[in-house]
Amino acid sequence: MINYLWFFLAALFEIAGCFAFWMWLRQGKSAWWIIPALLSLILFAVLLTRVEASYAGRAYAAYGGIYIIASIGWLAVVERIRPLGSDWIGVALCVIGASVILFGPRISAA
Repeated sequence: MINYLWFFLAALFEIAGCFAFWMWLRQGKSAWWIIPALLSLILFAVLLTRVEASYAGRAYAAYGGIYIIASIGWLAVVERIRPLGSDWIGVALCVIGASVILFGPRISAA
């Protein structure tokens, strides 16, 4: 269960870092936005290494599903855009898929 916390925190920092670059490059904000962007992306990378998985590729694949739910949350909270019903259906499918990838080796070993 702790993996989901690491995934969620990593997603928040990845989205925040990318959003800071978005603000600079797409919204014309100051180049100073690069500093929090880089710091946030470094924290993202460090947090993702905390996930308990035997292989990095499997951890990254499972993380993708959690990243999607965090992105839809970011859309709603930070950008103040109401997610569509289809967004939530996609989120549910991705979280199920991420869980299968993450817990599959444990189930196969049993």
